[in-house]
Amino acid sequence: MNISSLPSPYGIGVIGAEAENFAKKIKKMGFSKWQILPLNPPGAGNSPYSSDGAFAGNILYIDPEKLEEDGLVTAEDVKACYYNGTPYRVNYEAVTKNKLALLKKAYENITDEYKAGTTAFLKNSENFNYAYFKALKEHFDGEPFYNWKKEYKVRALAEQHKGEFADEIFFHGFCMYVFMRQWEEFKKSVNELGIELIGDMPIYVNLDSADVWSHTDLFLLNKNTFRPQLVAGVPPDYFSEDGQLWGNPLFDWKAMEEDGFDWWIERIARSLSLYDTLRIDHFRGFASFWAVGAKEETARNGKWKKGPGMKLFDAVNKKLKNPSIIAEDLGEFGKDVENLLKDTGFAGMRVIQFGFDGKDNSHLPQNHPKNCIAYTGTHDNDTVLGWLYSIADDETRKLVLDYCGFKDWNWGEGGFYSRSVRAVIETVWRSPAALAIVPVQDMCGFGSDTRINIPGTPDGNWEVRFTKEQLDSIDADYFKRINTVFVR
Repeated sequence: MNISSLPSPYGIGVIGAEAENFAKKIKKMGFSKWQILPLNPPGAGNSPYSSDGAFAGNILYIDPEKLEEDGLVTAEDVKACYYNGTPYRVNYEAVTKNKLALLKKAYENITDEYKAGTTAFLKNSENFNYAYFKALKEHFDGEPFYNWKKEYKVRALAEQHKGEFADEIFFHGFCMYVFMRQWEEFKKSVNELGIELIGDMPIYVNLDSADVWSHTDLFLLNKNTFRPQLVAGVPPDYFSEDGQLWGNPLFDWKAMEEDGFDWWIERIARSLSLYDTLRIDHFRGFASFWAVGAKEETARNGKWKKGPGMKLFDAVNKKLKNPSIIAEDLGEFGKDVENLLKDTGFAGMRVIQFGFDGKDNSHLPQNHPKNCIAYTGTHDNDTVLGWLYSIADDETRKLVLDYCGFKDWNWGEGGFYSRSVRAVIETVWRSPAALAIVPVQDMCGFGSDTRINIPGTPDGNWEVRFTKEQLDSIDADYFKRINTVFVR
């Protein structure tokens, strides 16, 4: 369940009462972990995997009521932040407009406590870099940093101008501080309930980001234009026959190794301060990564290049003792990824929807190792019900249903008591995997219209939301029973 998908009157989920209520609900059902998507500000297509700040938080998740409690805004200000559109989709444009207006009012009423907190927050260089980057983005009317005037497009040169943007920098620092303050309070309360949070970190960052602007020497860029000649993606796979062309700049792993991988260590450390366990997206990119020409229109034509491998994680382990990390090792596989996963000792992932290709593959539950996380589906998959409907032939669907022990003819019936969806969930629950995870859509038995992301498509993703009534309708007794029966 991502934060954005929670119920709230603001058009998007926030880290407030409904988020804590959800933690209480799943605790009563016998769950002990809650996995979310990245907390970074969303970028192109509203994707949390396409952010302008790897160290920044999503201010859209700030709870207006807590701002009122702290005397920064009035009850009328909070009501002005309400969204009267559909409760089933996030309208990012409206939500962003409302939240920024609220934060500007809060900034006008900033207290000494918040001033001191923001000042301390901005002493961290990555926090300051992001706030300065946002201030300059506004100054240059949203233009990407590589189009800014020369004395600003290089972070070191821009240092001499930071005094000119002091108030703008402090405002953006204030927004980030509010988010971090609320998140720390939320995490503490959820942990006290007995629920641990699993967070997510995209491997790549955006070209037009505070991270690249601040550290151009750590990326493979043209040193004059600051544009990449090669970009990130993946070759043709389960999700796309043309592959996925992400377009992110690639890391200069040689330069990163020379400075001891400091940027990565700080990034992972920051993430582990936000979550109890960190899932690293596209883990295979550390073993080898798919490099595509920046002018290519698809990801078909690319080359595999060697990643840092254990050199990076040896450096991480020296600074961060026993980091709790899940490796997203799905998609294009190879011996190098297998070896890296084995050497790190991190848990990998298995998704039952990938298991039925006519082979005895690793995604079938009987083949799961204990050191892995078993899923009915991830944010990139269809829902279980949608997947059952999308299976191309009746023979394969019958194989899936037989494997999951479902004998009823009416497999297509969805909803909170869907027997076919439950059969798939229980099959995953029987896995020897150390952890089993179910998306909230599958807890509800919902179809493809509640899928949160379709990889390779630019629009309409990351918008799905759920109402309080829907969450209250989840069969809590059922999930409590299967968590007990299968000792989960």
